[in-house]
Amino acid sequence: MWDATVFCKNRDRLLDGDIAAKFFASVLNLPQVRSLLSSEHFSVDGTLIEAWASMKSFVPKEGRKPPSGKGRGRRGGRNTERDFHGEKRRNDTHSSTTDPDARLFRKAAGKEAKLCYMGHLMMENRNSLIVDARLTEANGTPERATALDMIKDNVGRGGTVGGDKNFDTADFVSQNDSNRRSAIDGRTTRHPGYRISTIKRKRIEEPFGWMKTVGGLRKTRHRGRRLVEWFFVLAAAAYNLIRIPKIVAAMA
Repeated sequence: MWDATVFCKNRDRLLDGDIAAKFFASVLNLPQVRSLLSSEHFSVDGTLIEAWASMKSFVPKEGRKPPSGKGRGRRGGRNTERDFHGEKRRNDTHSSTTDPDARLFRKAAGKEAKLCYMGHLMMENRNSLIVDARLTEANGTPERATALDMIKDNVGRGGTVGGDKNFDTADFVSQNDSNRRSAIDGRTTRHPGYRISTIKRKRIEEPFGWMKTVGGLRKTRHRGRRLVEWFFVLAAAAYNLIRIPKIVAAMA
């Protein structure tokens, strides 16, 4: 049985060799798998991955004095309670001492802000297999920026990509018709393929759900963007390995 030192050394070898990404690509490049993939129709989406860091660790950066905590009973030290009331905490002035790569992010208005990362997936629409998986810093713009990068790397000329209402810009094909004027007009929505794409797109929630429950990514157990991304990509490969035999069996 490996001890902790040997385990860490071998884990670093896997990281340095980018084994997760190579394994993910190798699965997709298998001849029997490539025949299952659409080369024309895709969906993209992003989700928040909660970091392995508490809000207590989110303190002012060097040169700024953190507010004093309130002890409870005789407990003190690093486990001292913190009173955050009235304190403005932002990513440009604060960082986590536990995981400096994590960023404070609020999913929506009225939601609790958490230290997290943002995971991104691209799914092909024929059999709902993941064809690209990436992890970025959590802030207001990476979902669309990363989607554009994935489109550039995976979608050929004439291909279509669907997303949710967060992608309602001239670069995407998802329409926001709820509270503001959409960037997508009838030239796109009149086609039957648009309706099909909006239905297929919803299936991208399934791999996110699997990765957060079975894959253990609802709250990551790792620290640092590099290690969290490694595990995220490996979980995406595992999801494909679970899906592929079911698809092949259904086609038999």
